[in-house]
Amino acid sequence: MRKRANQNINFAIVLRVQGLLLLIEAAFMLLPLGVSWIYDETASLRAFIYSVAITAGAGAIMAFGIHPHSTSMHKREGLMLTSIIWVFFSLFGMLPYLFTNTLDNVTDAFFETMAGFTTTGSSVIPYVEEIPHGVLFWRAMTQWIGGMGIILFTLAVLPMLNQKGGIALFNAEVTGITHERLRPRVSQTAKDLWLIYIGLTALLTILLYVGPMDWFDAVCHAMTTTSTGGYSTKNIGLDYWQSSYVFIVVIIFMFIGGISFSIIAATIRGNFKRIISNNTLRWYCMTTLITTVAIFAYMIYRGFLDNNTDRFIYGAFDTLSAITSTGFSTFDYEDSGEFVTVILMVMMFFGGMAGSTSGGAKMDRLIVLLKHTANEFYRVLHTNSVRAVHIDGKPVPSHLVSKVNTFFTVYILIIMVVALYLTFYNVPVFDAMYTSMSAISNVGIGHGITGPSSSWVVLHPGAKWVLAFEMMVGRLELFTVLVIFTRSFWKKD
Repeated sequence: MRKRANQNINFAIVLRVQGLLLLIEAAFMLLPLGVSWIYDETASLRAFIYSVAITAGAGAIMAFGIHPHSTSMHKREGLMLTSIIWVFFSLFGMLPYLFTNTLDNVTDAFFETMAGFTTTGSSVIPYVEEIPHGVLFWRAMTQWIGGMGIILFTLAVLPMLNQKGGIALFNAEVTGITHERLRPRVSQTAKDLWLIYIGLTALLTILLYVGPMDWFDAVCHAMTTTSTGGYSTKNIGLDYWQSSYVFIVVIIFMFIGGISFSIIAATIRGNFKRIISNNTLRWYCMTTLITTVAIFAYMIYRGFLDNNTDRFIYGAFDTLSAITSTGFSTFDYEDSGEFVTVILMVMMFFGGMAGSTSGGAKMDRLIVLLKHTANEFYRVLHTNSVRAVHIDGKPVPSHLVSKVNTFFTVYILIIMVVALYLTFYNVPVFDAMYTSMSAISNVGIGHGITGPSSSWVVLHPGAKWVLAFEMMVGRLELFTVLVIFTRSFWKKD
């Protein structure tokens, strides 16, 4: 009789690294603590002092109180750590909401925090302008941390994880069909990605500050835009500033947020050939342009807004907000008819490019699926033919094509199952489908009871916990989380 593999899983090293990660989270909390001090918010300052102390204390106990016999970390440990840390970060990250009484129950506080770290942006806070600056800053920071990835930051600052465990962690958290590294060493790749990420955030902060925003709003919106998260410091979002300049700048950076960071890195190094030859980038650009034009034409047909410039800006904004999973919205799209609502739903499903901060199924997988489908139609007429799927002139291995097909099957199945679960709580069918897709795609745009005129706060607590789990599954692209629930994960190879 075979023994369970849980005897082989190095739980001690998983818990120890969890502790180190919590220490990092506590360090991040010092920034909103400083914001609370600057704005002289005594209650918020006290809340973050408590949060830092509790988080750092728990982290220190785990990091220095646990002594594993081996520091090796393999694929199982990497998958387990990557999944569990998002739960731990959310559990400790929700403390500021509770201590400031911004949210008065664990369900809403956990939901808000998970929506932040996964960059989903669905919120249960009805009036964000009434909460302290420190909490608003932490709310934006959760999205910024989660945008590039909790684990990826750890790989950049903890050289101890640069061996096999680091590779497993990198592959578990970075999105996409394949996992391209910019440098041979995982830690150096993580550093490069974070430097680019920080640079884009800093540049956007300056551009927004040059416009109508003050430093606080500029920094918060730069973090939530670069991460394609979508949290705002204002109840009505970017409409608060009534500025075409703000919309255009955010449009540009949302577009960048949907591009693979490996392409951004190549561009910075002057490798423009990489941009021209990339097939996925062309699909991403064409899909965005066609959708923008379609919404623009529909606005003209329905007589929305006063001029074509605003119509095009708003059309581009909502298209990119959906396809990059940012979740910003400029107008009540539900009032514009079902066409815009459905087309944004389709964009939510597509998502941006793999290796970006955007959510969704990813454009790369869609291309593989469509080309594989075309090959299957060809085989109907030419039974003995053998045709491979090609991306950028290179054949895609059959096992990756199979993985893509499985991904879409599981992706759609989860959307359907969660939507069915939501109807148990009397959520209308279409609203349930839209909300479920928004959660797994990490978008945060709702419909009906979770739409622009309402809030996710109306959902039953049981629905919020399931949706929070769905957000995490979507952020880690299904398999990283779901494989832990399989029997094979717990058995010896």
